[in-house]
Amino acid sequence: MNPPVASSITPESSRSSNVRWSGLTHVGRVRKNNEDTFLALTFDGHDVRYLGKTGHAPLAGADFIFAVSDGLGGAKSGEFASRIAIDRITRLLPRGFRLSAVGLANGFSDILAELFSAIHADLIHYGRSYEECAGMGATLSLTWFTPDWMYFAHIGDSRIYYLPREGGMRQLTHDHSYVGWLRRKGDLNERQAREHPARNALNQVLGAGNQFIDPQIGAIDHRPGDRFLICSDGLTDGLWDRQLEDLVRTPPAARADEPPAQRLVEESVNASGRDNTTALVLEIPSLPLTSDATATPPHPP
Repeated sequence: MNPPVASSITPESSRSSNVRWSGLTHVGRVRKNNEDTFLALTFDGHDVRYLGKTGHAPLAGADFIFAVSDGLGGAKSGEFASRIAIDRITRLLPRGFRLSAVGLANGFSDILAELFSAIHADLIHYGRSYEECAGMGATLSLTWFTPDWMYFAHIGDSRIYYLPREGGMRQLTHDHSYVGWLRRKGDLNERQAREHPARNALNQVLGAGNQFIDPQIGAIDHRPGDRFLICSDGLTDGLWDRQLEDLVRTPPAARADEPPAQRLVEESVNASGRDNTTALVLEIPSLPLTSDATATPPHPP
């Protein structure tokens, strides 16, 4: 596997960046258990802290990880798979902080590729060792924020969207499916892709008996005013892309004071609710903020 090199965009200099986040997951209106999991944590060279569902904090001095995973498999194995993915992130990524502190160069791609390979190996092991875990797998869409850059890694059909400060919205990640490939080629529009009978058939996930994986890895420089959305496919089952952007940028007055993730998830569940539904909304505010990050100590090893 040869991860791509980061974009050569030059970050804006001499700025003090902050990040604001909100996250929410919902079981939906049909399923009995929630196989979605999301993660918000911060780490430096000494400590790992889990973050609350909402908050904001300066990016200087620590890195931030935000991720969404959607488990696949029967009974409760899908739920277990997504939790394994999230747990591995917490254990492996903090050691990359020293590299980020000196600019990372292209080292971030190696770290993220190694992380995805380790999660994949764990899921394959559990699938082969326990009958109830046979065939289980997980999608994973992950962002890693440093003061100037957002690094990302992705596999499956959860998504990462970029909402630049100038307006508009674009999907950074590829849906790893035949339908996603057709959409990227321009053979299907959004409506056709949503209604395609094979829209849920994935050709790449972590685990699920796959021998090889090739996650999408990249980077983008973030600027004050930029926003990002990470979500499971349950969110996009209920909302069109235009609705996603409007609910993040220009919500109705009655919902303007709610956390962005809350209004996205609730609107999607109300419109569909056929699947577990998860959203993480991240913003680089234009004005400096005083940290109010809610943190909890890491889980014991």
